[in-house]
Amino acid sequence: MLISADTAFAETAKTETALPTNSAANQAASTRTSDETISDWKAWVRDHAYGIKSIEPEKTVNGRVPSDRFADLNMLKPLLHDKRFVFLGESSHGAAEYNLAKTRLIQFLHQEMGYNVLAFESGLSNSAIANGRLKEQSAEQTMKDSLLYVWWTQETLPLFDYMKETQKAKQPLKLAGFDIQTDLPFINGDWLKDKELTKRLAETEEALFKWQMSKDIEGYRKAKPSIVKVYEQVKEQLKTHEQELTKAYPNEPQIVKLLDRALSNRIRLAEEYVEITIQAFEGAEKGDMTMFVKLSEWRDQAMVDNLIWLATEAYPTEKFIVWGHNGHLRKANSEVMGTSFPVKTLGEMLPDQYKQISYVIGLYATEGETAGNDRVPIKVLTPEPGSVEDILSAANQPFTFMDLRYRLNERGNSWMFEPRFAYDWGSIKESLIPRTQYDGILLINKVSVPQYINK
Repeated sequence: MLISADTAFAETAKTETALPTNSAANQAASTRTSDETISDWKAWVRDHAYGIKSIEPEKTVNGRVPSDRFADLNMLKPLLHDKRFVFLGESSHGAAEYNLAKTRLIQFLHQEMGYNVLAFESGLSNSAIANGRLKEQSAEQTMKDSLLYVWWTQETLPLFDYMKETQKAKQPLKLAGFDIQTDLPFINGDWLKDKELTKRLAETEEALFKWQMSKDIEGYRKAKPSIVKVYEQVKEQLKTHEQELTKAYPNEPQIVKLLDRALSNRIRLAEEYVEITIQAFEGAEKGDMTMFVKLSEWRDQAMVDNLIWLATEAYPTEKFIVWGHNGHLRKANSEVMGTSFPVKTLGEMLPDQYKQISYVIGLYATEGETAGNDRVPIKVLTPEPGSVEDILSAANQPFTFMDLRYRLNERGNSWMFEPRFAYDWGSIKESLIPRTQYDGILLINKVSVPQYINK
């Protein structure tokens, strides 16, 4: 049937008049309340999250974990198959279950996927020396020699037991550090065969540590040349004493190269970092955090430099597992809202070419207690409705893993792509876009304070 122009116009006018009413009705029907949105998110999580059966480190049989013990972690293989770096974060350094879970993940990554270097947020030199003696000393001593005291726990020990056992294997798990802080002891100078220089090295180490606690910046500037000179003198002796070092640290073939890097770090720290530290504490007393931001970013840039150096110079053919705090490892820390002062950290500073071959996992908890670096317990606060912890807890699993990196934005997972609350240290509320910060998240339902080990 033919329709006249007048009739067609009239029909169009009717349609256009009716559209706003129909559109408004459709929009009202599709618009969700906050509670409905959260309910949709939780339903999606129940369909897409992975439950992990256990966080207890596995026992080895003849130096190897039976592969069927890792069946629940096999879903990680396609996510990580082309990644050279796996970053294992944590919202607190003081959670027993984080130490256990990361140990089991490390066992899996090492044995099943060929990640042969474990790099800790601890001193480069300390870890190199500890790795050099790994076979001949106890697992506990290796832990104490290499790690900052926040990880001296009964729950971390199985990692070092496993590491020691793997030294008999064709592909042992190596220990490395990428931090630059003045954690003591730095290096035993007995190999120098020079009592005077050995003594001055020990005194310089103590002095450098004390100067960081000082407020006397002019005094430090006067002392700095002599401090730097001692490190330079020790550095010059490395090649001469290569045989002694190799004999002293037989499990680390790269010991000379690693200590050379560590001494370069010390020189850089003495020349720049100590003065920034003194200025940062002076500014903080006046309410000015400018230098604290600079101090924090200086340290993280140094950690980036060390990690890249380890991957290109010390272990150029190996894949890395990196252990540190969420705040250091996440990909855009300066965009997190709610921190005392947003700063760029290691994960954000990492060059794009390394980000592309990395996978960053953040660890969070729903309830329980963690501990601060002073080992004092901190209650994990009840998650905010619609927070990262609240949404993921809908999986109703004790240990829940969610991949974020390989998800497209859809109705049920839009929470990944918009600001959500999450608790740092279990008690500091932050707002972040989960997928911007992490490639995956591991939620542990309940955490507790570690069983700490003293000196």
